[in-house]
Amino acid sequence: MGLDARFRLRINTGDEIAIGPGKVALLEAIVETGSITAAAKHLGMSYRRAWLLVDDMNRSFKKPLVESAKGGREGGGTVVNDNGMEVIRLYRSIETVAAERTAADIARLGRMLNH
Repeated sequence: MGLDARFRLRINTGDEIAIGPGKVALLEAIVETGSITAAAKHLGMSYRRAWLLVDDMNRSFKKPLVESAKGGREGGGTVVNDNGMEVIRLYRSIETVAAERTAADIARLGRMLNH
């Protein structure tokens, strides 16, 4: 049985979670699928829940992270804009740096556990 350590970074503004693991996963799913509906389905959540999370994120940041795409032959959709892509990149970078910088301490702690 291996050691499983996870970082769950959440950045709050007041009582609201501006960004956290679930919201970043939703942004990434929107990038992948091109719509809130498909992203919600992909993540196993309701459209309403996904829409509320997107609305929370857009209100929490100075500039929105997600925008409606213009309709066309295939219809509209949703896009994670440049600001949203930067939030994803920064969030994942913070996770990576935290994991790298704490790996030795986590391993040491792991050796102290009964497993």
